[in-house]
Amino acid sequence: MHARKPVGLVGVGLMGEVFARRLLAAGWQVVGFDIDPARSALLTAIGGHPAASIDDIAIRCAPIILSVFNTDQVEQVVECALLPALGDANGIVVCTSTCDPDRIAALAARVSAHRLRLLEVPVSGTSDQVRRGDGVGLIGGDPVALAEVDDVLGALFPARFHVGRVGDGGRMKLAINHILGLNRLALAEGLVFAASLGLDPTDFLRIARGSAAYSQVMDTKGPKMLANDFSPEGRARQTLKDVHLMLEQARAKGQELPLLEIHRAVLESCLLHGEGDLDNSVIIEEIRRRGRDGERC
Repeated sequence: MHARKPVGLVGVGLMGEVFARRLLAAGWQVVGFDIDPARSALLTAIGGHPAASIDDIAIRCAPIILSVFNTDQVEQVVECALLPALGDANGIVVCTSTCDPDRIAALAARVSAHRLRLLEVPVSGTSDQVRRGDGVGLIGGDPVALAEVDDVLGALFPARFHVGRVGDGGRMKLAINHILGLNRLALAEGLVFAASLGLDPTDFLRIARGSAAYSQVMDTKGPKMLANDFSPEGRARQTLKDVHLMLEQARAKGQELPLLEIHRAVLESCLLHGEGDLDNSVIIEEIRRRGRDGERC
């Protein structure tokens, strides 16, 4: 059925806009809703169709993709807007937000009683990587529902993995992003350290890319750090939100993550300096601050 309907999109932020562009490029119609009128206007400008409300999306579209900020917003959209509008229709909602894995699993169980099937597909990669087709979808949920929307997911994520039940996609994303965030922090610290030693940072990054220390972060974030280009591809405040989820999950399992605590402190200082809406590569600014006047967060 969904192939004869537009794809619904709730949230047209950094990632939602990229989803819309990829779906439109693949020949899908996209009907989207965002509380920010400017984002709805942007959707129109790129060829999508803004919806008057989330109810409108529920009636007109299948599947429905969620690209909102956090678990609270996902629960509100699904249970307070989509579920009443869909009734007992056999709908599929694809949640791409990084959520609390336990809460998203509980939400999926609750809505299944109303014939609403929830797939979680958090994304590994920046908005720019997804735009280029290099983002990875980490899918948790029913394989039958997945098969019904796999053509839509294929337009978004040429690389995607079914990792288990609802909740497992989020767990996979958090563990991957733990490593990714520490790589980003290590790169920022390494660039500042190299400069303090009198090395040319551009040459250092070029040579580091060819060394045993290489990570993909050097390609995605290194040039942004060198150029002080903090135009957002993944906002610092969103990264901090995910770090808090990681720490909550670790505490529940009795697992200490000492390096993640350092990452949290650096990000929190960035937010205190008004940098929360900038790209998460802005952490290099906090490392630089820690070399000036002995400042600490």
